[in-house]
Amino acid sequence: MKLNFRTININDREWISRILKLSDFMGCEYSFANNLAWRRLADSQICRFEDLYFLRSKDGDSFCYTYPAGSGDIKKLIDILFEDEKGENKSIKFVSVLERSVEDLRCRYGDRVEAVEDRDNFDYIYDTEQLMELSGKKFHGKRNHIANFKKSDWEYIPLTEDLIDDCIEFSTLSFNVKNAYTSHTAVAEQFAINAFFDNFDALKLKGGVLYQNGRMVGFTIGEMLNSETFVIHVEKALPEVQGAYPTLFNEFVKHEAQGFKYINREDDVGVEGLRKSKLSYRPEFLLKKYVVKISDK
Repeated sequence: MKLNFRTININDREWISRILKLSDFMGCEYSFANNLAWRRLADSQICRFEDLYFLRSKDGDSFCYTYPAGSGDIKKLIDILFEDEKGENKSIKFVSVLERSVEDLRCRYGDRVEAVEDRDNFDYIYDTEQLMELSGKKFHGKRNHIANFKKSDWEYIPLTEDLIDDCIEFSTLSFNVKNAYTSHTAVAEQFAINAFFDNFDALKLKGGVLYQNGRMVGFTIGEMLNSETFVIHVEKALPEVQGAYPTLFNEFVKHEAQGFKYINREDDVGVEGLRKSKLSYRPEFLLKKYVVKISDK
């Protein structure tokens, strides 16, 4: 049996979202909006098998896959993936695999499964109420930054369609300042941001824009990820404006994430500064992810 892999498009939203809801995974990879927006990063393609949904990306001369979400015969699917592998010592590689999925694979394949933690792709999961209140000694610095920012003439506005062009211009200026054209990741991120905005209403995204003295100093985008988690896809602010980032983050959570138990701020991709920043908000836990290889024998 041949699997049909193809590029994702906005018309896939309804069926993919329905399947993702069946598994209710907390990992940021299990977001239709992310899959659509970041498709250029690794030239990913999607596939539907029975009521299972997953992606594949190039990995050297072979492919790697996300663990399937939804409902269906996963063993049959993996058997088909093995049929497509060439040469001896065949193996199937899954990336960004959550612990519950690792255990599922171990139950099915035993010693044939090799799982390695992928720290750079751990998601940062926070308690929503804690981020809204920022109470206690551990958030003293954050509160001070926000208080200093709010001494200026500031305004937070929910992101609406009429603000999208300004946000795109803001993001483009930031991209140009960094001279990021030679970075594949930076180019893919810019493509992703534009994809979020091009499909903002269709994806049912939420956003916020922060102003100081009438000038935009930041914007952010997020959405419902699963039944108890709100995910933040994009956070952009002027680093030279003290307090812009924590104010934008705090206001966005208070305006858009009420009713959710957790906030997922995604991973840090191994960037030291980003890791330090995300740890400074005292995550409730890190959502572990693994690279998993299943050998043929």
